[in-house]
Amino acid sequence: MNYLESCKVKLPDLAAKDQVRILAIESSCDETAAAVVENGRTILSNAVFTQIDLHALYGGVVPEIASRAHVEKVDRMVDRALKDAGMALADVDAIAVTYGPGLVGALLVGVSCAKALAFAANKPLVPVNHIEGHICANFLTHPDLQPPFACLVVSGGHSHLFSVEDYGVFRILGQTQDDAAGEAFDKAARVLNIPYPGGPLLDRLAESGDPHALKLPRPKTEGRYDYSFSGLKTAFINAVHNARQKGEALNDADLAASFRAAVVSFLVDKAMLAAEELNLPRMALAGGVSANSLLRREMEQACRKRGIQLYMPALNLCGDNAAMIGSAAYYHLLRGDIAGLELNARPALRL
Repeated sequence: MNYLESCKVKLPDLAAKDQVRILAIESSCDETAAAVVENGRTILSNAVFTQIDLHALYGGVVPEIASRAHVEKVDRMVDRALKDAGMALADVDAIAVTYGPGLVGALLVGVSCAKALAFAANKPLVPVNHIEGHICANFLTHPDLQPPFACLVVSGGHSHLFSVEDYGVFRILGQTQDDAAGEAFDKAARVLNIPYPGGPLLDRLAESGDPHALKLPRPKTEGRYDYSFSGLKTAFINAVHNARQKGEALNDADLAASFRAAVVSFLVDKAMLAAEELNLPRMALAGGVSANSLLRREMEQACRKRGIQLYMPALNLCGDNAAMIGSAAYYHLLRGDIAGLELNARPALRL
């Protein structure tokens, strides 16, 4: 009996257990993370090593540096996650890992580590889509949340509006046709000479600015619930450059507030359009940009006005972390969705 066959034999007993504990690994970009999650809803530990300081010098994530840092830290994060949970590797029921989308080198580190641990401990290996993990971060913050619901996933690489029809079952309602919202925030921050990571710092600066100081165009999309941020980003960059060339005085807080307001209003309006036309009574936020303070406020107000129940992940679960991967993995494990040792990284994986 080979590794995968021996793991499949265990699945019925695992599905019947009262407490299923999964060790999860996340390394899709610039966070090396490991966590232990129980029954997809309870965090027993959540260890994260952030590489912000390593990439700040370059103004963004350098894939080779990210991969090397993952190699150096992944075993330490796994050890910390197990120690914080008061467990040994033999005590967990399965190993989960992000296998896409993301930076291929970074993903390979996590996948290789997870495969080695799963094989050594003879535990089922559960592959998880990174975007699904972000959605499932809401299950950790809101134990009462169950499908179906809509979810707006907004991050540095993704801007998608999903219908979550069941655990692991998703339908795309809308998506960005070019840049992601998080990427647009980062580029706007760079123009304002805001250091890396630009998005969160731009959000902080915008709190003291006038959102009406700079008029920006409204993006147009063919898809009714789709997004587009490339033109908005370009218009902002051109406006700033033109003002500087003319020697006009610029208030960075006003510029940050104006750009943030334009992006957030576009995100909220499209999400609410879908919610109203498709009769979606529950909406969730997910992804790194779901920590944006204005987005959270505007979504709360828009949902309250329409009688829509809003769910948002805790701030520490908005960014990349392994607990969200462990949550998603639990429902895959119950369905028997496990992988063999041939599992590979898929940087362009779609949900």
